[in-house]
Amino acid sequence: MASPSTPPCAACKFLRRKCLPECVFAAYFPPDQPQRFASVHKIFGAGNVAKLLNELRPNQRQDCVASLAYEADMRLRDPIYGCVGVISVLQHRLRQLRIDLSCAKSELSKYQSITISGAAHGSLAANHL
Repeated sequence: MASPSTPPCAACKFLRRKCLPECVFAAYFPPDQPQRFASVHKIFGAGNVAKLLNELRPNQRQDCVASLAYEADMRLRDPIYGCVGVISVLQHRLRQLRIDLSCAKSELSKYQSITISGAAHGSLAANHL
């Protein structure tokens, strides 16, 4: 949607074409984010992305582009697992944190019972004096 005074969107600049007012990429790949489009293009291809965006309702496109950009970035970092690798690591961390939390609660419970029994024992001893 570039006018004569505005630069072409990152997609049109990358593809070396004129950015027309009806450009489907312009709203989602601003000129100051060329790497975002380059990553998406490398993984999904400009034609596939354009087709996908044109099939979506306008209110769904921003989320779609954000997802595509994230997946593309993860695929470039880890070509085998991409986002799935990140999800797997986070699920493992979550399982470990749950185990750690359970252990900490168990440990806290032990200290609380020692404190309670110690306080009860101290009050019994005071009553016998």
